[in-house]
Amino acid sequence: MKYAVVQQTRLGARRMNQDRIGCWSSSACLLLAVADGLGGHLHGEVAAELAIALLGAAFEREARPRIADPGAFLARGIGAGHAAILREAQKRDLADTPRTVLVACVVQDGFAHWMHVGDSRLYLIRQGRIVHRTRDHTVVQQLIDEGRIREEAITSHPERNRLLQCLGGYQAPQPDPVLSERLAKNDIVLLCSDGFWGPLTQRQMLHALMARDLNVAIPELVELAEQRAGRECDNVSVLAMAWEEEQVSAPAAPEPEHTQVQDFTATDLDYMRMSDEDIEKAIADLRAALRKSSAP
Repeated sequence: MKYAVVQQTRLGARRMNQDRIGCWSSSACLLLAVADGLGGHLHGEVAAELAIALLGAAFEREARPRIADPGAFLARGIGAGHAAILREAQKRDLADTPRTVLVACVVQDGFAHWMHVGDSRLYLIRQGRIVHRTRDHTVVQQLIDEGRIREEAITSHPERNRLLQCLGGYQAPQPDPVLSERLAKNDIVLLCSDGFWGPLTQRQMLHALMARDLNVAIPELVELAEQRAGRECDNVSVLAMAWEEEQVSAPAAPEPEHTQVQDFTATDLDYMRMSDEDIEKAIADLRAALRKSSAP
């Protein structure tokens, strides 16, 4: 596979960075993920770290060198992250569970496959146009879909931070079915937290990405997002991949099954097919982070 990846995460005007980025690769497969811990709940950064760690552990085990079923893999990863957050919060008798949103993408055999929960986004950009963009699991996006408000109202709407789904919440996440797209040369797959996309217009984003190399455009856009957000600047995180392979004739990708995370409790980890070693390592990391964040 031929591609270039650029990633950046910044604190913004916040006291702590609760975003996490993950990027893993094998000889035939690439996994990209961005998690944004919820600042309105205790230890959002820990939930984001746990979700990313479990995805990475699953990739290391299953990418041999390809992922057998990208949609099922992404759904299992989302479900396992949610279940592990709930289990650890219960063990520690936390008053509230840590929570995070997540967007993740598997790239293999010339296709991108993605799934998300919450308002971290994936953009697929081709020849100066956005050909795909994830739909936020938010009250505001719901209002837009119903035609009750315009998309330009997102950043100023009083309900803009109200999520309908997350990992670690009271209800199990129910992500949309996996989406897939065959990649063409020079396509850009961009994953980001709302601290990145929120302050930027689509025109600003597209202009920078089309006019400059990815290594230059991404830092410029992060700087611009910080400047435009000012004192209200959230953590700003972005992970972008430029696809460098020519598109060749190939059979169309099979229609993806409507893979979704089933409703489950914190004891349903067998369904997720996550190894005990993966779970325990991620839980140990979570405990260490909790101890560190609660230390005087």
